[in-house]
Amino acid sequence: MAEKDVVRTEEAPAPFQGAPYSQAIRAGGFVFVSGQLGLRPGETELVGESIAEQTEQVFANLGAILEAAGSSLGQVVKTTVFLVDLGDFAAMNEVYARHVGASPPARSTFQVAALPSGARVEIEAIAHL
Repeated sequence: MAEKDVVRTEEAPAPFQGAPYSQAIRAGGFVFVSGQLGLRPGETELVGESIAEQTEQVFANLGAILEAAGSSLGQVVKTTVFLVDLGDFAAMNEVYARHVGASPPARSTFQVAALPSGARVEIEAIAHL
């Protein structure tokens, strides 16, 4: 069985409401980052109401966790995006494109009924170490 290491940083929100999951797990040359919302570390209110504001904070959280794991946004190979409203896709995608660069990762995007805290977007990621 492959070893796995828990990744934890104070530069990103702790697991939502003390739920039993890690910010990320390092295993097999990859880091698997749990879904991130538009929350600042230590806060319970979303950064804003717009999809752009929330997506910016999501990427700040992803970047902090990946850095703590020894990786970076540039090493992301796969993301999954969850949107409450697919009508937000274009605005989310504009912010997303600024953060993933010229070699974007593979991605799936889903519309969901709801997200914690009334968030409009959640993104999880897998990155190479």
